[in-house]
Amino acid sequence: MPPLAEILVAALLLSSGAVVLIAALGLWRLQDFFLRMHAPALASTLGAWIVAFASIVHFSSHGEGLNLQAWLIIIVLSITAPVTTIVLARAALFRRRQAGDPVPEPLQRRD
Repeated sequence: MPPLAEILVAALLLSSGAVVLIAALGLWRLQDFFLRMHAPALASTLGAWIVAFASIVHFSSHGEGLNLQAWLIIIVLSITAPVTTIVLARAALFRRRQAGDPVPEPLQRRD
């Protein structure tokens, strides 16, 4: 593998780790479940995109041409991650309503 490709793959993997670390700090610092959902949901998707791009660069530099098999993983993650976040939010909201706990205010429509 050419040294430039190795450096690019290493930089991409380190940046993915940094994004996930920042998300973990956000998960640790935020108080409420509904606030905590945002940091990992967004960062895990971005981190997965960066890792897939690193995988594409790595396997394309080893092979004869462009290797895009990692895009399959990204497509599946891009579809399932937001859906999972919405389902978790709705389940938490339902449990709070059933317990009689205060729920977050609904968003107001601005005209």
